[in-house]
Amino acid sequence: MPSADHARSQALRPAGRGPLVAVLAANTVSIAGSSLTLIGVPWFVLQTTGSAGRAGVVAFCATLPVIVAALVGGPLIDRLGRRRVSAASDLICGLSVGAIPLLHHLGVLEFWMLCALMAVGGLVHTPGLTARGVLLPNLAEHAGTTLARAASLYDAVSRGARMIGAAVAGVLIAAFGAETVLLLDAATFGISALLVLAFLRGVPAAEPQRAAGKVSFTAYRSELAEGWAFLTRSRLLLGITVMVMMTNGLDQGWSSVLLPVHGRDVLGGATTIGLMISLFGGFALLGALLYGMWGERFPRRAVFAAAFLLSGATRYVVAAFTDTTLPLAVTMALAGLGVGMLNPILSTVMYERVPEELRSRVAGVTTAGCELTMPMGGLAAGLLVDGLGVSTALLLFGGTYLLTTLAPMVFPAWRGMDRERDPDVSTTGRVLPGSAREERSPHPSAK
Repeated sequence: MPSADHARSQALRPAGRGPLVAVLAANTVSIAGSSLTLIGVPWFVLQTTGSAGRAGVVAFCATLPVIVAALVGGPLIDRLGRRRVSAASDLICGLSVGAIPLLHHLGVLEFWMLCALMAVGGLVHTPGLTARGVLLPNLAEHAGTTLARAASLYDAVSRGARMIGAAVAGVLIAAFGAETVLLLDAATFGISALLVLAFLRGVPAAEPQRAAGKVSFTAYRSELAEGWAFLTRSRLLLGITVMVMMTNGLDQGWSSVLLPVHGRDVLGGATTIGLMISLFGGFALLGALLYGMWGERFPRRAVFAAAFLLSGATRYVVAAFTDTTLPLAVTMALAGLGVGMLNPILSTVMYERVPEELRSRVAGVTTAGCELTMPMGGLAAGLLVDGLGVSTALLLFGGTYLLTTLAPMVFPAWRGMDRERDPDVSTTGRVLPGSAREERSPHPSAK
């Protein structure tokens, strides 16, 4: 008779590589659509209002709910099921984005309505991405590939989708207007939802988790606290979260205000912006693929630090000092190459250190932390452009980015990137008895 372990193993492999391919395809379609919005919404606001400040306000409204969604989403994802959350997220995002051009066509779209619709999309988009992302280790195992390669492939298709979406957005905006781009984005969300619903059916890790128990405020709060406690016990994971929190805020200002305004004023319009983002995405795809093939041979911390320095402040400084396309295009290409190596490293580090039963909870807390400054990034960029001009705003953002990306070379905790597991945290998330961490004060170290 087959053993219980054998039966369990068979149950965990309902479709081989099918579910992994489906998630990759869904992410490709969804992220390509999001790239349309990334260019389409700022350009729509600049066309209809002419105000960089208002573009910043829209970015603020779109990203503020993301923090709330990330905080409460982790335990909710496990209870509702990752498949259901992913599909529902895409469907609601599609409706909120599609309503913008329809209301504008009817002549009833007010600025507050635009902000509200973007807030709805921001509220539900992150749980969907998290639901698909936390499935990756399970799907990689069933597909017979390593986690590092699956993470690289996952990031590569995401980068490729952004590249295609940005190029299409630039051309469509120039030819048909921003409203057409937003309608196309709504359709891509629907396709993503159908892929997840159809191909993840029967995957145990994608269904509601029995271990999540009944819904109660006490249990919910306890699970959120558990995710937060695990994060704060690992100095490396906490350092990563803080650093990415800062860079995400700066990048939000770049994508939602600084690059669109710079493109409108000196680069020739939406088509050039689409070209820049496509170059960035294309070389990010190349960087992710290169890391997937050869990255495991090199120390993670060294690659991570070099990639961030290459991809961060350079964009802002070059844009501040040039009014032609070629220098910024070369810079965006090199920056994309560096960025493509970042997410595979971060994903692998997170998956290695966070146990399966805590993955959604820790992912929710880290996502909320990483996105904490995003609302302020877009708002600050808009206000700085209106008050000081786009060149000054670019230099201020670039200088802050440079200081932030020095962290892996300065703080000792980042050396843990090259270890497979945090030695002071067990796989259950508890501090190991007798470890140095257990004896330390909870206050920040002076090192």
